[in-house]
Amino acid sequence: MSTLTLRRAADYIAMPWKNGGGTTQEIARDAGIDLEGFGWRVSVASIGESGEFSRFSGYQRVITVITGAGMLLNIDGVAQPELLALQPFAFKGDSLVECRLLNGPISDFNLIYSPERFHARLQWVDGPQRFFSSAQTVLVFSVGDQVQVQDQRLGRHDCWQIDANTDLLDISVVGPCCLIELTQRG
Repeated sequence: MSTLTLRRAADYIAMPWKNGGGTTQEIARDAGIDLEGFGWRVSVASIGESGEFSRFSGYQRVITVITGAGMLLNIDGVAQPELLALQPFAFKGDSLVECRLLNGPISDFNLIYSPERFHARLQWVDGPQRFFSSAQTVLVFSVGDQVQVQDQRLGRHDCWQIDANTDLLDISVVGPCCLIELTQRG
């Protein structure tokens, strides 16, 4: 039997970065305590100054700037193109990542997951959308002031989450949001 959880941004837990350089608002995770033992985790990080990202060995990361001008990333010594608002970017969690802010502080949305334990799909949409998913966990993260998911209204940075799904879901959304589908491997 699937379960629906509606997560409000005001209730997110602030956690220190693994490298101690800032804080992250944790939205949801599948398991574990602190920064250990989870198979997947979604969060919003506030980045106030240029610097290094925390490493998460054995994990895949997908980040997206959601507020601010953007950033430049240097990953394992290779400069990447500018990362601007709502442009997702994936990289290995054990990479050495250095960030240079383009024009002041930003916030970014993060999906961190173990590719050995989970298959993940992330996409950003805007406007009315309808999609079908058989993923075990489906999350819809709002970046608008008013996003509609099924019969639920989400405010900015709220999250709609379905867990333990065993059916083909028919999901309708209206507004700018991120759709994440997670299925356990094996």
